[in-house]
Amino acid sequence: MSEQELPEAPTEQWTPPEGSWASSAATRRSMVGNRSRDTAPELLLRSLVHAAGLRYRVAAKPLPKMRRTADMVFRPVKVAVFIDGCFWHGCQEHFVMPKTNQPYWEEKIGRNIQRDRDTDDRLAEAGWLVLRFWEHLEPEACAATVIKAVAARRQKVQVSKHPKKTS
Repeated sequence: MSEQELPEAPTEQWTPPEGSWASSAATRRSMVGNRSRDTAPELLLRSLVHAAGLRYRVAAKPLPKMRRTADMVFRPVKVAVFIDGCFWHGCQEHFVMPKTNQPYWEEKIGRNIQRDRDTDDRLAEAGWLVLRFWEHLEPEACAATVIKAVAARRQKVQVSKHPKKTS
């Protein structure tokens, strides 16, 4: 079919589904298509940490009764790693408030930030180390931080299991 023979796109007015926040069909498609896990920054960080010999749980709950998941969980040493997207978590450096439906997005991003702080507090109270990285940070530097933190925690666990005997 040549370009001249292509049918014209419908010009109907788009109406969002019941309860939808989307301001257009394109916005809805874009937001529905966003991944909640296995994003490129997550995959890269996981690859680097795995290559260093560390093993972890992916998209797991650090605390069983907590309805939140960390991107990487090192249960034996209580380290939870989160890779936060600049848009969804309100990065000071990269977040730009959408011009359409601004009150919705202000509330949404604000709730996300508030939930992040609550998660950090609850995990810290339970003895967890929380590592948060923005998606724009260098994955090698993030991986080095994770590797160092897990190693330090492992060392601490080993010392507490096998204290030095004094004679």
